Amino acid sequence: MRRLVIALLVLAGLLVAADFGSAALAESAVSRQMRSQLGLVDDPAVRINGFPFLTQAISGTYSSVDVDASRISVGKLQELSVSAQLRDVDAPLAMLLGSGPKTLEVGEAEGIVRVPADDLERLVPDVADLRIETLDANALEQAAEDSDDPALAELDPERSVRLVGTGTLPASLPVSLPGLSGGDEIEVTVIASLELSDGRIRTEPRDVQLGGAAQDLPNIPSALLSWFADKFEVPIDPGTLPLEVVPTDVRAVNGQLEVSGEASGLTLGPGSPLSAG
Repeated sequence: MRRLVIALLVLAGLLVAADFGSAALAESAVSRQMRSQLGLVDDPAVRINGFPFLTQAISGTYSSVDVDASRISVGKLQELSVSAQLRDVDAPLAMLLGSGPKTLEVGEAEGIVRVPADDLERLVPDVADLRIETLDANALEQAAEDSDDPALAELDPERSVRLVGTGTLPASLPVSLPGLSGGDEIEVTVIASLELSDGRIRTEPRDVQLGGAAQDLPNIPSALLSWFADKFEVPIDPGTLPLEVVPTDVRAVNGQLEVSGEASGLTLGPGSPLSAG
């Protein structure tokens, strides 16, 4: 009996190893295909979800496949990351592991492009150490109270963002500020609404505050606030979403701006309408 148990455990271990090994080979094949499909410099990370893999491989249908790529450059943006989840993927194992062209039929796809704070900072002149912060309804109500602007409380938290950075004052100040002169640095806090148009993000400043807790700056002229607001009103073009997914949403998540959307009925492979090459 003991020998039988040991033999079964060894067999189970071999089957698991074979399952993971086959999955790794298939993931590598999909990675190379997605690199070509998305026009990437490096192979993206690919994970075929579900266990056991071989059960899915025999049927040639996979419930979901995750694709992730990072350090992507688009114009001035240099650190974009891209994620795609492919659902209901049809791809025979022999085709995936073979040497010929790879073609994947995808029922649905969800794509996300993430813009980190460092990339957004590159688009905002005279501002350094930029942070992207999420807002909830309570934070907007507090901001409305602090700024005496009730309109802030009416903003949609999911389409709003707080941007905090270190700004450089203009060489010629419109009015004297205690202990500060042109060229000095000051904390800038901007509450902005997020808009999405033709795949581009646009930040629309709704409130600007200068000076943090350590700086008490009364009577800040509106011209100076508008000067900083103009710098934060920038269009952000993160490029197209993976697999020509139509962007439908933008929001601040975990210190980044995310653009996301979905598509259905895709064919991925050489010569397909979505091929990057």
